Amino acid sequence: MATLVTEPFLPPLEDYQHYLEKIWDSKWLTNQGPLTTELEERLTQRFNLERSVHAVANGGLGLQIALRSLGVGGELVTTPFSYVATVSCPLWDGCQIRYAEIDRATLTICPDAVEASITAKTEAILATHVFGNPCDVERLSEIANRHNLALIYDAAHAFDVTYKGRSILEWGDASMVSLHATKIFHSVEGGLVYSNKKETNAKMEWMRRFGHNGPNEFHGVGINAKLSEFHAAMALCNFDYMESIVADRKALIDEYNRYIEEIEGIEFAFKLREAASWNYSYYPILFESQEKLQSAVSYLAKAGFEGRRYFYPSLDTCFCPGAELPISNDVSSRVLCLPLASSYKASMAKKVCRALSNL
Repeated sequence: MATLVTEPFLPPLEDYQHYLEKIWDSKWLTNQGPLTTELEERLTQRFNLERSVHAVANGGLGLQIALRSLGVGGELVTTPFSYVATVSCPLWDGCQIRYAEIDRATLTICPDAVEASITAKTEAILATHVFGNPCDVERLSEIANRHNLALIYDAAHAFDVTYKGRSILEWGDASMVSLHATKIFHSVEGGLVYSNKKETNAKMEWMRRFGHNGPNEFHGVGINAKLSEFHAAMALCNFDYMESIVADRKALIDEYNRYIEEIEGIEFAFKLREAASWNYSYYPILFESQEKLQSAVSYLAKAGFEGRRYFYPSLDTCFCPGAELPISNDVSSRVLCLPLASSYKASMAKKVCRALSNL
C-alpha cells in the first residue's frame, strides 16, 4: 500500500476510551457538552485570545457562520488559490465572487490586486492563509478599513500560527480554522470560528445552535453547526500530543529541505512571511513545468508514495471564470504536496526525494 500524502494522528486508544467513559457517565452527547466547553477553553487559552473560540461541526459551516455573522451576502473579493470551500461556501449562500491575484512569493492573496478588484458592490474580503503561511494582514486590514469592508480569513491551515507574536486569529473581523482529520490538530470532523469583535463573536456562538436564546426564545436565524462530544473527545486527546506532533513533522520537513535543494528544477513553494511562525502543516514544492510534475507523480507512485496536487486547479477555472489570473493558474499547475505526517519517519524524505531525482 502506498504511503499517502498524509495520515491522521491517532492518540492511544485508551486515551480516547477515557473520554468515552466521561460521555457515558454524563449521557451528554452534543449541544455544548462539558468536553466541547473544555476544548474551547483550552484552545482559547493556548491562543491567548481575549474572547472564546467557538467549536463547530466542520470548517465549511464555520466559514458560512463567519459570513453570516458579519452580514455578508453579496459581492466579495477572494483568492483563486485555495481549497474549493473558500469559494463554494459563499456561493452556496448566494454571494458573488470576484477574484484577486496571488503573490508569487507567499502564495497568499495580493493586497494590491484586492484593492483593484473592489467595486461599489463589494461587501467583504475573504483571504486564505495558504499552507499556514499568513496573509499580509496589516495591508489587508488597512484596505478593508478604508473601503468599509468586512475582512474574513479562511485559516483552515493556520492552527497555532502566530504573526508578530500574536495568534493569527486576532486579525480581521472573523476567522475559521479547520479541525478536519487531515489537519495538524483534528477532531475527526470539526472547526473553529472566532472574532475579536464582541458583537460578532456573540453572534457566532448562537448562530451555530439554531439561534437559540434559551429553550423557548431565539436571538435570530441560526443553523445546526454544533460539535459533538465524541469529536471534542478526539480533539482533547490530541491536545496533549501537539508538541510531539509538531516536532515529528518539523524533523521530516528539515530532511526534505536538505534533499530538495539538491534536485534541479524543484523548489519549496513559498516564502514564509517575515515575523510569522509556521505549523509545519504541508510540504508543497514547485516544478519547472506541469509536465515534470505529472512525471513526478508517476515516479512517486512507482516508489510507493502519493503526491497531491493541492491546490489544483485554480478556482477561477471551476467557479466564476473570466478573471485574468496568470500567477494562480501557473502556480496551481506546478504545485505538489509531498507526504507529511507525524507518523512518518524523517528518513522517508530521502526515499521520496530519490524518486523525484529520477526527473
